[in-house]
Amino acid sequence: MAETNPIALQKALKGAPYPSDRDKLVEVAKKNKAGRDMVDKISHLDAKTYDSPADVQKAVFRGE
Repeated sequence: MAETNPIALQKALKGAPYPSDRDKLVEVAKKNKAGRDMVDKISHLDAKTYDSPADVQKAVFRGE
């Protein structure tokens, strides 16, 4: 099972354009062959615009 950690998140979202919305981030993660757990975490983010990788990381790991 793939880990869900900040490094895995960065790899999953490599090449993502910012700002991005949740759907675009899910699309990028799938394109980057992220694990199911990571794609699931990203797909459950709030439906809003994320301005940077740090913004996404904060939401994923702090439950924002």
